[in-house]
Amino acid sequence: MKKIALLALLALPAFCKAQTHTTWQKTPQGAQYQIYTHSAAPKIKVEDVITFNVIQKTEKDSVLFNSFTVGHPIKLQVQPSQNVGDLMQVFPMLAEADSALVRVPTDSVFAGHDEARPPFLPKGSNMIFVLKIVKVQSLNDAIAERNAAMAKMKNAETTAADKYVAAHKLTLKSTPSGLKYVVTRASVKRKVQAGDTVLVNYAGRTTADKVFDTSLEPIAKAAGLVQPGRTYEPIKVVVGQGSVIRGWDEGLLLLNEGSKATFVIPSDLAYGEQGAGDDIAPFSTLVFDVEVVKAIPPKPKTPAHPKTPVKKTGAKTATKAPAKKAAAPVKKKN
Repeated sequence: MKKIALLALLALPAFCKAQTHTTWQKTPQGAQYQIYTHSAAPKIKVEDVITFNVIQKTEKDSVLFNSFTVGHPIKLQVQPSQNVGDLMQVFPMLAEADSALVRVPTDSVFAGHDEARPPFLPKGSNMIFVLKIVKVQSLNDAIAERNAAMAKMKNAETTAADKYVAAHKLTLKSTPSGLKYVVTRASVKRKVQAGDTVLVNYAGRTTADKVFDTSLEPIAKAAGLVQPGRTYEPIKVVVGQGSVIRGWDEGLLLLNEGSKATFVIPSDLAYGEQGAGDDIAPFSTLVFDVEVVKAIPPKPKTPAHPKTPVKKTGAKTATKAPAKKAAAPVKKKN
């Protein structure tokens, strides 16, 4: 189905060339458009959320963007137009299932900042947009749909996490935030405190048991993990400063120097609905095996010395100027 739709979109420019008698319509900002299907559905309104496929090209048919190549259509809320290139004056001319061809003058797009103009969009040229409106929703309907999709992914996350815990026979404790953990090697050394600099060895896995990061070379090699230029050594983390995911900041405070643990961190305390990179999908619970190699407390701040009060006397007395001390030598930088 997607391939057929793509072929239909790609055929639109050729169809346009064949229909030379077709009159271009024009928006107040100067964009020209032709509508090739006229759906009986209501026209798009400002604040509607639209889902659409788009191919953006130069006049020489060089493709600049293709939503089919990206793998999913574009979704956005229609707003008052800020620039002719945002197509916000074109969308209200269309309805769900409509297809259109749009020409946008690049001179209008780059007016006032011509230095940003790329060489493949010279003066006097147009950008070409081939549009296919897939869905039109009110803002409330779009929010409801998104919330339902998020709830479904969250349920799937919980199921995957529970399956991982059962398969690995983990007996975990839970914190109020939802972090789950088990200490696999206890230690009687000093407990980690907020502000400590800790050196940590770790291996991170998804609930599908895929290693996505580690500081330990044997684990990386066994997992076939390629980390070009990686130095395999404990990483340095200042606890409680937000330099790591929330699950780590919270979990490290549960451990002592020298201890080992497994953290099962829900997405709320990790990378959330965005995910991270190719390996960590949105709404992913992550599993970390960690070892606190060393915990270094912050250096105490040196208190400022109060000034010595000067005793006042009725008569002025001559004071001897103190001898000047030699300036400390400054170490020259190489």
